[in-house]
Amino acid sequence: MMRSPQDTARLALACLDLTSLNDADDEAAIVRLAERAAAAPGRVAALCVWPRFVRIACAQAPAGVAVAAVANFPEGSVDVERAVRDTGEIVAAGAQEVDVVMPWRALAAGDEAASATLLRAVRRACDGRLLKVILETGELKTPALITRASQIALAEGADFLKTSTGKMPVGATPEAATLMLQAIAADTAAAPRVGFKAAGGVRSVADAAVYLDLVEAMLGVQALTPRRCRIGASALLADIEAVLAGRNRETGPAGY
Repeated sequence: MMRSPQDTARLALACLDLTSLNDADDEAAIVRLAERAAAAPGRVAALCVWPRFVRIACAQAPAGVAVAAVANFPEGSVDVERAVRDTGEIVAAGAQEVDVVMPWRALAAGDEAASATLLRAVRRACDGRLLKVILETGELKTPALITRASQIALAEGADFLKTSTGKMPVGATPEAATLMLQAIAADTAAAPRVGFKAAGGVRSVADAAVYLDLVEAMLGVQALTPRRCRIGASALLADIEAVLAGRNRETGPAGY
């Protein structure tokens, strides 16, 4: 479906996980993040923060905006105890969503069990919450590995497949997104319910349009809602605001 830049900007805003995962973050930074969300020209989907900031994020988030926090982040270690501890902290503090990093290094080395075991434990620890599994696709060097990571995450109860932590040189790419969406579409249990999240390097409405179009093409227009489609970014909101205000912006693909 062809959308105007303004329609794309509105959709990207509704699907935006406004994110602050800087090493120097403090409570003041999270308050500013919430204020940024409150001042946006529409409601974002969620605020995404470190586990230690969940309480302040919950207290400050605008009405209707969820709070997400990261577990096993950013390393994606095989330490199940650590991942479950992170998840327990997130749940106890009141977040509605958990973004957990799959042990991608172990998977790349041929150890599928480590990923499955950790994700299964985290799924149990956040029962009833939305679980997004970060595959770190920029570090999974072959299509087969990205597909297999997607399949393992789906088998262990992921509600979303997410591309990247944003901490590696390669973040979201259309090629990785296509493989992840193909895995969702091919899984009869996942196809009607599991979502996709692009994160890492999505900085403009033109960037976001690429992933929104892929979700629509592969999961259907009904998947273009915050329940099935997310974009994790901190810089994207400024371009969304510029597009909605009609200000000049860099040109990009598809007429942007």
